[in-house]
Amino acid sequence: MKTVIIAEKPSVGKDIARVLGCRNGGSGFLESAQYVVTWALGHLVTLAEPEDYDKKYKNWDIDHLPIMPQKLQLVVIPQTSKQFRAVRDILHRKDVSGIIIATDAGREGELVARWIIEKAGCNKPIKRLWISSVTDKAIREGFAGLKDGKLYKDLCDSAKARAEADWLVGINATRCLTTKFNSPLSAGRVQTPTVSIIVKREEEIRRFVPQAFYGLAADAGTFAMNWSDKGGSARCFEKERIDGILKQLQGQREATVIGVDKTVKKKYPPKLYDLTELQRDASKRFGYSPKETLALMQKLYEEHKALTYPRTDSRYISSDIVPTLNDRVKACSAKQHSRISAQILRGPIRANANFVDDARLSDHHAIIPTEQAVSAVSLSDREWRVYDLVVTRFLSVFYPPFEYEQTAVRFKIGHEVFTASGKVVLSQGFKEVYKGGDTDDEEDEAPPQTLPKFKNGDKINIRGIKLTEGKTSPPPPFNDASLLSAMENPAKYMDTKDKALAETLEKTGGLGTVATRADIIEKLFDNFLIEKKGKEIFSTSKGRQLLALVPKDLKSPELTGLWEQKLSAISKGKLGKEAFIQEIRQYTAAIIKEIKASSETFKHDNMTRDKCPGCGKFMLIVKGKKGEMLVCQDRECNTRVNLSFSERRREKSDGMNKRELQAFLENQNKRKSGDKDSPFAALKDMKFDK
Repeated sequence: MKTVIIAEKPSVGKDIARVLGCRNGGSGFLESAQYVVTWALGHLVTLAEPEDYDKKYKNWDIDHLPIMPQKLQLVVIPQTSKQFRAVRDILHRKDVSGIIIATDAGREGELVARWIIEKAGCNKPIKRLWISSVTDKAIREGFAGLKDGKLYKDLCDSAKARAEADWLVGINATRCLTTKFNSPLSAGRVQTPTVSIIVKREEEIRRFVPQAFYGLAADAGTFAMNWSDKGGSARCFEKERIDGILKQLQGQREATVIGVDKTVKKKYPPKLYDLTELQRDASKRFGYSPKETLALMQKLYEEHKALTYPRTDSRYISSDIVPTLNDRVKACSAKQHSRISAQILRGPIRANANFVDDARLSDHHAIIPTEQAVSAVSLSDREWRVYDLVVTRFLSVFYPPFEYEQTAVRFKIGHEVFTASGKVVLSQGFKEVYKGGDTDDEEDEAPPQTLPKFKNGDKINIRGIKLTEGKTSPPPPFNDASLLSAMENPAKYMDTKDKALAETLEKTGGLGTVATRADIIEKLFDNFLIEKKGKEIFSTSKGRQLLALVPKDLKSPELTGLWEQKLSAISKGKLGKEAFIQEIRQYTAAIIKEIKASSETFKHDNMTRDKCPGCGKFMLIVKGKKGEMLVCQDRECNTRVNLSFSERRREKSDGMNKRELQAFLENQNKRKSGDKDSPFAALKDMKFDK
């Protein structure tokens, strides 16, 4: 008898097949005398659409809401139905006695496989392969330690509960908002609070009133010193006071040392990367969007096998990884890493609590290099940049801390106190890996100036004293990196003061997961709820109006905190899935009732004078990530026009000729009923929040 192995993607499935010696095959599988390896293409099965339960739901009608099927059904995704049939047929083969789930080791990976098995109607025994990299060594070790599939039932229930809850809330809220206000408006427990966070920052910026502040700087030639008040602050918001002090000090040409404080400080290497931290750094350094970084990581993980599993929220490795560190460092010998890796390998590699902690792991350990060496020439420039970030961070953790001596000197000029700070580097430590300190660390380590040696009572000549001034600054608008940070730690945007909820959000990774945040941000752009101006992210009028239309709960990260508390309890077997879903049904009914009763209105303030060639109504101008386009204001019309097409139209004094109009309408007809160019395609295909 044989065992079926279900991988998540063909590339991983083929790697497993190669390691296990599965050389024979057919469409969508490879096999040997012992195994049949097959694969999904991501999800092959998903939750059914409302119209799959009743044809009347094909038309979006507010009177049909809420849509509450007694049991949510699974359907095969049409685009990948051929592969599903291949997997289903293999599962039911008479020579197959068991199943090994080899999808990604996490909540979503578990769901991918379990839904396929459930839809196929297969009840054969299940084992679980749980690995964090797809090197040959990791695959062999994983198969040597297969787990009983029953151990992951609660994790599967948690994944199903999350998916069903998001369906119930997302489908109903989106349909209700869209039909109530006659505009494609999508809402969900993650995407809507994310828009709210952006709007809140914009309100802070708009309300911000800059304040002028003043200070005094004394020029001592080789260094500068700054006035400070009794509390140690160098800023004064009373110009008259500073003007008075400056007048008193005019003519002073000497400062007396009244205190010298020296402190040796240590700065330890930054922690290993999780996905969100890596996406932040790639955005700050290279301008990559979160989605671009994840795509590059997937290639480095699956195709090049150079890095471990990317969708992780841990910044530590487990103790059982420690014996492999020597081989992983050896694998990092390419290009500019060779000198550092050779230096590390000269002595024994010692693990420490800065990067090894079994208690602080989630489903996966931090992103680190595999034991498989990779050649720089085998990677694209973009892939190399991401690989280099991970390898540099990995190598740095084996180095000692950066050490420096912080010196703070206090001077007396007249009756006023001035201070000067400086530092002396004692040991570069891990900064040797970063070429002199390019760690991209936001912490202020110490001012860069070097000070002479001082002792109390020393007299210092000063050349003069001048007024300094500045203004307080508002918080900056969000960019890709800072928005990821806000989604990861949204507690300060919560209206509640419930510390337990804030802690839950912190522990569970905040809004969305490391695997879904990139897609959520992209979805907000695609639905024109947010837009980019340069590198900065802003809400659109549509996004701001949406927040006035959705129930309060859907605008706050608090809802995700509550859900994650219960999903965590389900994954640990402390709460039943059905009890949670029953609560979600009641919640969904309540928010639909609230939206229906709303007296708010939605106004298009981006209307143009261009008429839709499909229905004749005026079109809206919207800004996507790839430029501007025109979208019909009527939610039942499927028309979108690339702005360049519209501009060509404007250039013609007689407008669009008959042939152009006919060609355009034919093209629109081809894109009816769910085509991705339809303004409602994003809603139809929406998986809502994960």
